[in-house]
Amino acid sequence: MLECGVYQLLKKSSECEARRGKVYTTRGVIDTPVFMPVGTQGALKGIANEFLCDSGVQIILANSYHLYLRPGIEIIKEAGGIQRFNSWNKPMLTDSGGFQVFSLRSSREIKENGVEFKSYIDGSKHFFSPERSVQIQKDIGADIIMCFDECIPYTSSYEYAKKSTELNIRWAKKCKEEFYKKKGNDFHITQQSLFGIIQGSIYNDLRIKSTYEMLNIGFTGYAIGGLSVGESKEKMHSVLESILPIIPDDKVRYLMGVGMPEDLWECVERGIDMFDCVIPTRNGRNGQVFTSLGKINIKNLEFKKDFGPLDNDCCCPTCQGYSKAYLNHLVRSRESLYLSLLSLHNIYFMINLMKRIRDSLETDTFSKSKKEFFKKYYSKN
Repeated sequence: MLECGVYQLLKKSSECEARRGKVYTTRGVIDTPVFMPVGTQGALKGIANEFLCDSGVQIILANSYHLYLRPGIEIIKEAGGIQRFNSWNKPMLTDSGGFQVFSLRSSREIKENGVEFKSYIDGSKHFFSPERSVQIQKDIGADIIMCFDECIPYTSSYEYAKKSTELNIRWAKKCKEEFYKKKGNDFHITQQSLFGIIQGSIYNDLRIKSTYEMLNIGFTGYAIGGLSVGESKEKMHSVLESILPIIPDDKVRYLMGVGMPEDLWECVERGIDMFDCVIPTRNGRNGQVFTSLGKINIKNLEFKKDFGPLDNDCCCPTCQGYSKAYLNHLVRSRESLYLSLLSLHNIYFMINLMKRIRDSLETDTFSKSKKEFFKKYYSKN
């Protein structure tokens, strides 16, 4: 059996750096490029697992910091791991809590040996070291776990970014050491994999340094963190173009927190294999919907008497069973049903978009398919 998290390159585009591959886990093989919906608390808001399976979702992401606070690691361990606890019988990935270092700036303190947080639930203090983060994720039991890191703010100075990048490298070494420690009957090494995270903000020399250091430490896969946090698309693409050629072809490349449809095309074109983002469900909860003709806000008055589906090209349960007019009514009435219906549609859209991208790589028509998608997606603009 292949080690969990191992990447197999199947085909590269003849036109660009886009690639088709597979990631192996003990709970299933993941076809890439892939989009991972985010279930922060171990569940996607408003969507049951059976609907996720029907949509073609291959893997979901949960956050170890949130699960650590509630329901608590002991409960998840007693249940037999996260997949037994949430009844998701497919691969899962856990974020280390590193993004909370970024997003909870007002309630955390970074130190050499880790980060002290205040709980967003009750204000109690908690400490995450690199070792503690790995221990928590091992106990949660996800197939792919992440190194603990600081997601460097886009507005950081070069000096701050350099200092943080070096700290992240030291933390990554500690994470790997902790991951491979043998403890009793601990057989996680064959059932879990640890990914390193490349940081460096928008400074390409720091990104390149971080990439080489992570490769020297050695991980099953490599994630790129700290992008899509306010920088321009041009700067994000520049970072990717500076570091992706350095990562070997037999290692998976995971771009964290990126999930707009146009970004998926552009970043796959540059060589990214995995994505995650809260956008599909968060946008759905705000009435924003992705369609083949572009993004719409179903709350708008123009849809009050529109009795057609959200998207004529979509086969999701929402499009098959409900009209724009009815969905407009639900949103305006604040009827909670719309939360799940719109989120489910957006998940279907993203999963089918990734399938379209994979199919284009199979037939070596990526550039043509990208142009066709963009022409239609932006046709109203």
